[in-house]
Amino acid sequence: MTALRLSDGIIKDEILVIGLSYKKSLKDSKATLVIESGDIALDTKKLLQSLADLGATGKCDEVIKIPGLTTRLLVFTGLGKNKTTQDDEILRRAAGAAARSLAGSTGATFSLPAKKISTLEAIAQGVALGGYTFNKFRVDSMKERQLSLKSATIHSNLANKAEAKDAIKRAAVIGEYTNLVRDLINTPPSHLTPDSFCKEFTALVKKAGGATAGLKVSVMTESQLKSKGYGGITAVGQGSANPPRLLQISYTPVKAKAKKSYAFVGKGITFDTGGLALKPAVGMEAMKSDMSGAAAVCAATLAIALMKLPVAIDAYAPLAENMISDNATRPSDIITMFGGKTIEVLNPDCEGRLVLGDALVKAQENKKLDGIIDVATLTGAQVVALGTRTSAIMTNNQDFSDHFFSVSKSVGEAFWPMPLPVELRASLDSPVADMANTGERMGGMMVAGLFLNEFIAPELPWLHLDIAGPAYNEGDPYGYTPVGGTGIALRSLVALAQSAAIS
Repeated sequence: MTALRLSDGIIKDEILVIGLSYKKSLKDSKATLVIESGDIALDTKKLLQSLADLGATGKCDEVIKIPGLTTRLLVFTGLGKNKTTQDDEILRRAAGAAARSLAGSTGATFSLPAKKISTLEAIAQGVALGGYTFNKFRVDSMKERQLSLKSATIHSNLANKAEAKDAIKRAAVIGEYTNLVRDLINTPPSHLTPDSFCKEFTALVKKAGGATAGLKVSVMTESQLKSKGYGGITAVGQGSANPPRLLQISYTPVKAKAKKSYAFVGKGITFDTGGLALKPAVGMEAMKSDMSGAAAVCAATLAIALMKLPVAIDAYAPLAENMISDNATRPSDIITMFGGKTIEVLNPDCEGRLVLGDALVKAQENKKLDGIIDVATLTGAQVVALGTRTSAIMTNNQDFSDHFFSVSKSVGEAFWPMPLPVELRASLDSPVADMANTGERMGGMMVAGLFLNEFIAPELPWLHLDIAGPAYNEGDPYGYTPVGGTGIALRSLVALAQSAAIS
């Protein structure tokens, strides 16, 4: 990952990154370019002429490089429309786009307009996230690839403030663990199975300090899951040669009383063929991303622990491969979930809600929870409704949802509230079991949410986050978002814990 530093002194890097925006007046339709160089003064007259000659627009995601005046290279990153104070997310994306464009470079100084600590942190996050590359499985083709920007100096007059130094440390943690989530999502199922996922996080818990950091990890094997009645996880995973697991990572503050206690539950299907409701071959390769929710909740818990936030977290990752074999769950099979509810499995490709149902019931054994959040690449209907950049929030508690929506917006993750219409619940009724695992096709995202709601105690505030589209970017990179795994939801989960810590 790109190493982050702070400075308000002389620029030592050969590359300087600054902002470029545009102004438009009502009288003149032609845009005027504006250089926004933060706390560094530049002679802009010649630069603006050069940029105009190059056809620069200042629009978001634009990156223009020209020879520097006092540095080898000047990099202009687009900020869009000029404002008195730029939004944190605009600056986060601009820094990320610039960092992406500087792959192969040793170091760069980023001087963007940061008048607040939160803005400084957003810029640092953008650099850390935008510099991401995934080269783990390249051998011969590595010679054609460039490594991430090695280091970045965030230049600001705020650099000597203790709060600024803390902000850079937080940005580094967010960058490290978001990029970890991305790595796991991008890892193919040949190398990431339920068992190896657990081993990876067991090692990461130890690296993060283990018990001395307030962290504890436990893993249930397939025999334990079966004997203890985890019928959802068992049914989904029984068709695979790689058996299922249930991973739990708990964090308890070491030197402070927990102000809040949350459970995070993440869908962990390490590969989803659809089972006996086999998916089409076209696009199935992206189903290595069906464990994005599990990776996000586990990595967020480690990030919260490293930040030493006074918030208790229980993270659960129900892990399985949904495969085809002579032992795979069949359409019309009836399974018994953890807690005793029976489910008629009408569609083996609606498997995420089955593993989540088990884990949600398990998580609620902790009677001191202030809230429970599940994160899942759950439905294609989410993509139809909200596209590939906006995730859904469903809830049984409007105040909890409003608060999460606010904190997610503050860290630049796009979520949107969706309802749980009671009239759709009847479509989940089964003539032979307590419930079916699928119902009305229209509104399928909300039907899935209603299914999960059946496993939640009514008085416990609950959020269901469907991240199906935003979790995996199959298009072009943009801002700080790479191709492949994005790490969506981690920043919002950490921000929720941060908000609880200061409440």
